Amino acid sequence: QVQLVESGGGLVQAGGSLRLSCAASGRIFRINNMGWYRQAPGKQRELVASITSDGRLQYADSVKGRFTISRDNTKNTVYLQMNSLKSEDTANYYCKLDIQSVWGSYANEYWGQGTQVTVSS
Repeated sequence: QVQLVESGGGLVQAGGSLRLSCAASGRIFRINNMGWYRQAPGKQRELVASITSDGRLQYADSVKGRFTISRDNTKNTVYLQMNSLKSEDTANYYCKLDIQSVWGSYANEYWGQGTQVTVSS
């Protein structure tokens, strides 16, 4: 089995910064795409940023230039550096990893438990 543990959320003033981490452990052969999603109350979950195994990046327009996604394959960890935070960034943030448990298997999606980010204006 695979477990994901998120950390780094909290309360921050507008203009501040936070760094989220999501570490995977367990039966892992390879991690393909890694991504961060968020969901605010009353809204649908949306993609914030993603990074492929070969380093291709994708960002939501609302976070471009402010957020940076990165990965450390030696630690099976994905990060989200969030700068210049705005009140509209307030949400529960989830990581999603596409993980192959053994060679030749299909990748399964695994979600983190979520970490709350609250930005006060």
